[in-house]
Amino acid sequence: MGTCVIVTAERCESDPSIERVAVDEMAFPLGVYPIEGMEPRQGYTLDFESADGDEEQGEWEEWPDRYVFDIVVSAERLGPLVQSLLSLMPPRVFPILDVLGRDAYREIDPYISYDLMGLDQMLDGLIRYAPFFFEDGLVGFGAMAEAPFFYVFVDEHKIVTVRAEPTLKERIERILKAFDLSERDDPAGADSVAHEHRGVLLAPADDASYLSFDEIVERLRDEWRLLLNVDPESNLDERGRDLGVTPWRCIVRVGDGSDLVRYSEVLLTASCTRDAEDLAIDAVLSDLPESPPGAEPLVVVADRLTAEGFRREIGETGRGMKQNDLSVSRIFVRRWLGGEPG
Repeated sequence: MGTCVIVTAERCESDPSIERVAVDEMAFPLGVYPIEGMEPRQGYTLDFESADGDEEQGEWEEWPDRYVFDIVVSAERLGPLVQSLLSLMPPRVFPILDVLGRDAYREIDPYISYDLMGLDQMLDGLIRYAPFFFEDGLVGFGAMAEAPFFYVFVDEHKIVTVRAEPTLKERIERILKAFDLSERDDPAGADSVAHEHRGVLLAPADDASYLSFDEIVERLRDEWRLLLNVDPESNLDERGRDLGVTPWRCIVRVGDGSDLVRYSEVLLTASCTRDAEDLAIDAVLSDLPESPPGAEPLVVVADRLTAEGFRREIGETGRGMKQNDLSVSRIFVRRWLGGEPG
């Protein structure tokens, strides 16, 4: 990320040099594929779950009785299947996005919107960024509706999970039948054996019209009003252990009220996401020559780093750094990406 001018002719395309892996009649997404021998099996499992709360869903208090479909489908049919399933959704939904990010203590960055968004707007995004959603092995996505309860999610392996109230079961089964998918005990996709994940987007450095992975995530956070679904007041790893003060790398976006957007990188230590973002924004505001209309900073990246990784990011000044130097919240480096603002 650097200083950039937003252009209108934006493209999202997969790298044509990447070869698709196919086994028997199963084609795998470009970004996730098996690396050992397997027998792929398209189809779905069907289970019933009783009403309960779900702690992983943040503020969602309770999910009702629902049927659960886990669906394996060949890559060329994934997009049409997902669009068919989403057609059963009501006109307004809650979008979901999972990103295999760069945080040292969390594998997946889970984003969710707590604002209802038009389903047509979400479908438009799926079309515009189709290679990102349906081919890239570093992203999962979906949507949820409450009345009736309906949840569709495509994980980073491109396995489709559907949770739906019993009234929707027959309609879902009709869609699956139309795609020649039948219920079975043993569907098998890339996640059933050793496999690889990779990014697949074409983003040449000399052509700004191609959108990178990070640029699409940033746009979706804006367009779908996505929030990182973690507690901003704590600093836990995936096992729930309190990490205390850790190093962070934050990227702060600053607009000037026109099409010009600047990005600043801030390397700091902080005890939680909220403190890291507050420190990063304060650092950027103090460095702006003036604050033009529309220049309110926004943190678009807040990743935790290991101590070793932090020293590498800081560079020469980090070589003699001791562990105690990272035990209190403070700013170490603030630099503009793409040059200092005028």
